[in-house]
Amino acid sequence: MNTESDKDVAIIIPAYNEAGRIASTIANIRKFTDADIIVVSDGSTDATASEARKAGAIVKELPFNLGYGVALQTGFKYALKKGYKFAVQMDADGQHDPSSIRALLEPVRNGEVDVAVGSRFYGGNYKAPFLRRFGMVFFAFITSAITRKKTTDSTSGFQALNRKILEYYSSDSYPVDYPDADVLIMLHRKGFKFKEVPVIMHEADSKKSMHRGFKPLFYIFKMTLSIFVTLLRKEEHL
Repeated sequence: MNTESDKDVAIIIPAYNEAGRIASTIANIRKFTDADIIVVSDGSTDATASEARKAGAIVKELPFNLGYGVALQTGFKYALKKGYKFAVQMDADGQHDPSSIRALLEPVRNGEVDVAVGSRFYGGNYKAPFLRRFGMVFFAFITSAITRKKTTDSTSGFQALNRKILEYYSSDSYPVDYPDADVLIMLHRKGFKFKEVPVIMHEADSKKSMHRGFKPLFYIFKMTLSIFVTLLRKEEHL
């Protein structure tokens, strides 16, 4: 494990029916950081919560499945309440390689940016199904055009953030339906700073991915609508 302490950091992991994988995800994270790990079980009907507790995580349980964004925001609110200075959001299935946590935290810790977004594409070896890859490229283009900042992976859920963002994400402004490219556009319009950081990501399990099958088409429609609404909303810089 890295000897540098991350006790001011919360690792936030939304999880839905990840029994059999959540314990190994936590164990792998422990190899690289001593940060507190907060698992938000999103109405899981399996042993996700109990396995996460046995693995040493702090577990918050939602009464039923409320969705990825609600689970994330639950983690943000808990981390804010407990006084953490920084947070890292990760997936429960091991897709996000914990060896990249340190690289994500660095520009946030040193005050360079408020949010560091892990990009899976800088390495050039990440593969995804055609429809999903199309959505990634499409929203990266839109985000780059609106923010005037080159963006390669605007749908990445592997991010590090500071306390100001914890406060913002805990508010009603946070889009709990599909928090992806629209969030980066919101951050830009609000005056927050973000940058991409190269990270290692592994291919998601296609059987469990929320972007499997024809779901990417629905996702593209919903995200386009969300971005449109975001642009209509009046935002004041901090």
